[in-house]
Amino acid sequence: MSSPDTPPDATLPGRLVDLDRRLRDLQSVVVAFSGGADSAFLLAASVRSLGATRVVAATAVSPSLPAAELDQAREFAHGLGVRHLTPATDEMSRPGYAANGPDRCFHCKAELLAVLAPLASELGMRAVATGTNADDAREGFRPGIRAAALAGAVTPLREAGLTKQQVRAASRSWGLATADKPAAACLSSRVAYGIEIGPARLGRIERAEADLRRAMTDAGLAVRNLRVRDLGDRARIEVDRHLVDELVRRPDLLGAVTGFDGVEVDPRGFRSGSMNEALARRADQ
Repeated sequence: MSSPDTPPDATLPGRLVDLDRRLRDLQSVVVAFSGGADSAFLLAASVRSLGATRVVAATAVSPSLPAAELDQAREFAHGLGVRHLTPATDEMSRPGYAANGPDRCFHCKAELLAVLAPLASELGMRAVATGTNADDAREGFRPGIRAAALAGAVTPLREAGLTKQQVRAASRSWGLATADKPAAACLSSRVAYGIEIGPARLGRIERAEADLRRAMTDAGLAVRNLRVRDLGDRARIEVDRHLVDELVRRPDLLGAVTGFDGVEVDPRGFRSGSMNEALARRADQ
């Protein structure tokens, strides 16, 4: 083990060794398992370090989680031989979440940990861990990370210094199906700040994304990243940049997006966290 004056090993093998040590120190853990690449890797790493009997995967179920994501999470956990629980969360009953202000993710994560912490205690598990990575911690605006920290959740990937790129590289070397899985934030992240969130609105977004993805696939357009951003009466579509012009030329495909008064295509293409751009502009003014 390095001395306090020795810089930590920043290579992927070095960080994986550090991650293994941190997970072993936990002794047992409930992993907040969204089904995304980061939490999937954390779950697999936890099983490697602790064994399947000392790890529980917990996927919070609410209208903000697409049904397809839950199915994939269930399949992944089953493949690891780990117990998979699907506790219900009720973030929409929290006024701060439903109001959909810039701190919405704080209220979401607070609700998640309010459910998982007692669950971990009931199961005799010593910690609750989230899939926050080192890159997440460097981003300027992540209220969800603050809520998780206040609730006492641990972040082994972040603490071991693992970046998103390293998580994907390690997942690939371990043969995890999630290694190249596109980012899949919750459905509420598609709604413009200030527009109230409710099950009907989220259901409309989920249907629109599924229908548009199906239409594009049937048309021979292999789309990786796709978002239907809810601007209230209008929908703004973000897809992989190389598909933007093709989608603009295909009103028949855009017709798959229903439930909105109007549909537009964002010429800049898909950008993770694009709803935060308006916040940045506001801060600059």
